[in-house]
Amino acid sequence: MNLFIDKTTVARSLPLFGLDPLARLLRTADRLPTRPPMVVQDGDAARPLGTRLREALAQGPDLLVLDGSAVIDPRLMGHLLSRGQPGVVLGGEGAERAAALCLRPEHAAAVPPDAASVLEVADALLAAGALPQLDLDGMGLFVKNLRREVQPWLFTVPDDASRRARERWMFWQNYKGSTDALTRWVYPPIVWPLVRLSARFRVHPNWITLVSVVLAFACVPYFAAGEFLVGFLMAYAMTILDSVDGKVARLTLTDSAIGNVMDHGLDIVHPPLWYLAWAWGLGARSVEDPAMLAALWLLGFYVADRIVLGIAKARFRRGLHAMTSLDGAVRTWIARRNINMVILCVALLVGEGTAGMVACAAWQGLTLAWHTARTAQLWGRPATAA
Repeated sequence: MNLFIDKTTVARSLPLFGLDPLARLLRTADRLPTRPPMVVQDGDAARPLGTRLREALAQGPDLLVLDGSAVIDPRLMGHLLSRGQPGVVLGGEGAERAAALCLRPEHAAAVPPDAASVLEVADALLAAGALPQLDLDGMGLFVKNLRREVQPWLFTVPDDASRRARERWMFWQNYKGSTDALTRWVYPPIVWPLVRLSARFRVHPNWITLVSVVLAFACVPYFAAGEFLVGFLMAYAMTILDSVDGKVARLTLTDSAIGNVMDHGLDIVHPPLWYLAWAWGLGARSVEDPAMLAALWLLGFYVADRIVLGIAKARFRRGLHAMTSLDGAVRTWIARRNINMVILCVALLVGEGTAGMVACAAWQGLTLAWHTARTAQLWGRPATAA
């Protein structure tokens, strides 16, 4: 199936996160596993879309037809191209309405020759009974990186009010279904303007990730030297940027394999360094010291927990925290980097730094026990399509 994009309506739609609709469509197509053959056309009063569609269909290939003003979920574009079933998909409401058409050559005669937009063609074909409205059965809704199901979208952005609302909507759509308390409730008011600024100035997400990497390791010597305030500010900035880079990548369609490796690799590697450096900064110089002993236990529990979660992901084909609403809710408070840092900082503020390290180790051990028990409990469930 070929992709047919009509540019006539592009001027009617505004950009989202600095990316105009036609560029977003082209970037979406480029990022599909197999880039489809593509036709991008402009029209005029003498050759409206309906006429040009008839001509294109007469040449033989099946077509997925989109207005250049449409904003379409990449998963939906890929699903329609691979499925190849003729029909109409509608999205949006009011002035945001948009349509996607899957047409075969035999539908050429039913296309109104004077139709000026894909939506006009869709409404006419549906009214005439020439095409059905497609259901999306068989389209996977689960988004692995977001750990939740997300409904596909299709709409246009006709004015500033719609642009502002849709940018905010897309921002929240790209939040993970299960995450820690800070990321869920504390970070969004900071992450939102940073995402908008990054998109506006075309900052590539890999640069944001690179700054995160630098901050993640730069704070280690400060922790180890007992300069906890400076180290914590660096660590806090790093965790903020860790929420920014992925959203910028998904919202501007600039994610990359190297970016994913940098981001996820950093998430795994740096927490143990923080914990050990924190214990050293508390004055622990041997394994007999309670703070260092707790840090080593914390490290052991952390590694074991990662192994258990990896086993669960391989078994269920999705993360353990995406299995049930209970697992998603528990993810808010379990021992992870952000939660552990809160415990360590609060303990330090009340003058009980060693007790904070012991508390983190205990909480990590309980988290490991919970994940092990849940993995065993859910083991009999069939693997779920990711």
